[in-house]
Amino acid sequence: MPTIAEILTSTELLWPVAGAEPWDAPGLVSGDPAASVDRVLLTVDVVSDVVDEAVDGSFQLVLAHHPLLLRGVTSVAEDRYKGSLVARLIRAGCGLVTAHTNADVVTDGVSDVFARALGLVDARPLVPENGTSGLGRVGDLPTVTTLGELARRLGDLLPPTAGGIRVAGDYRRAVQRVSLCGGAGDAFLREPAVLGSDVYVTSDLRHHPASEFLEQAKLSGGPALIDVSHWAAEWLWLETAAGQLSTAFPGLEVVVSDLRTDPWDFVVVQ
Repeated sequence: MPTIAEILTSTELLWPVAGAEPWDAPGLVSGDPAASVDRVLLTVDVVSDVVDEAVDGSFQLVLAHHPLLLRGVTSVAEDRYKGSLVARLIRAGCGLVTAHTNADVVTDGVSDVFARALGLVDARPLVPENGTSGLGRVGDLPTVTTLGELARRLGDLLPPTAGGIRVAGDYRRAVQRVSLCGGAGDAFLREPAVLGSDVYVTSDLRHHPASEFLEQAKLSGGPALIDVSHWAAEWLWLETAAGQLSTAFPGLEVVVSDLRTDPWDFVVVQ
């Protein structure tokens, strides 16, 4: 059985921490680097249901996409949820590792997997950093389709959530060039690659940035917008990550959690 430290050596090769954004906090959150691991659970978010799954399933390591301790905390008291989750993992002998923006920028990373699943051809980084690495992806669908059909395709591709797929644009609009960013991507609305696309697919689009972007597009042109679940878009990557870990450690059992950690439970259609 590999140790946590040995697994960290492999994750550093797959998703180098140097590729993370300056504000990010990937890497080992808790756990003994010398501890042996035979079961790893992959998830997007560290929430109580996932910790239950890890503890009840006798996993020795959780690999999460979103850092539990992304922003500074001054207490890990167990009457606060982050402290409670960390304490439960420690008592169960289960370590916690995160790979966040360092897993966004690489080949076979979050947006790369999303682009490939959508069938984009010649996908390249939306915000290039070094060669083939960078945040987001932009590429072309093999054939022209409509905005509505693309939205339906996304609905079939992504795991279902209460929020579904939200679209700004004419259902019949022809689209072929697609830019996307797995996770929150409204920071990239003004990127040249986005402005040169037919549609931009991302998550967590806020009212004012989206509204102002669409109003400007009426004057100077710009893509339609598709807003999908943050969790769902990033969940697609977990199977690829699991395969990479299984290849690196053939005897290791790597499991992708199918728990929905999207925060919304239902929606009322008016």
